[in-house]
Amino acid sequence: MTFSQTNTALSETGDTSEVCTALDEMKDTTRRRVRAASMLTGDPVRNSAGEDLGHIEQIMIDIPSGRVVYAVLAFGGFLGIEDKLFAVPWDVLRIDEKALIESFVLDIDRKTLENAPGFNKDMWPDMGNPAFAAAIHRHYRRTP
Repeated sequence: MTFSQTNTALSETGDTSEVCTALDEMKDTTRRRVRAASMLTGDPVRNSAGEDLGHIEQIMIDIPSGRVVYAVLAFGGFLGIEDKLFAVPWDVLRIDEKALIESFVLDIDRKTLENAPGFNKDMWPDMGNPAFAAAIHRHYRRTP
């Protein structure tokens, strides 16, 4: 059922159950394919062992190519205070399709993340700097 069909059904019958069913069907077919970057910020990140690795703070886009290059991961603080930030290459993250709430998986252990090049919220690095990109990608065993 399309959005306009859903609206028509609601206005004709007043029955919200049909609308809820249609919306659930639309959500299932479009889930996680194309999303606004702002909808991903705050999503939790865990490793494959289920350990909490923080949450997505920002998503960084390379403007000339239009590609998402990094997720900025906040980790290590308490209630967002004193979190350390880490630029994580986008291709090392994956959506956890089995999770009840939208979350990401980063297949590294906590120690690897703790030893990653990081920064604080008041001193962001120049993520367009080739030396920065090389260091980040080297740490996660990727090529820029």
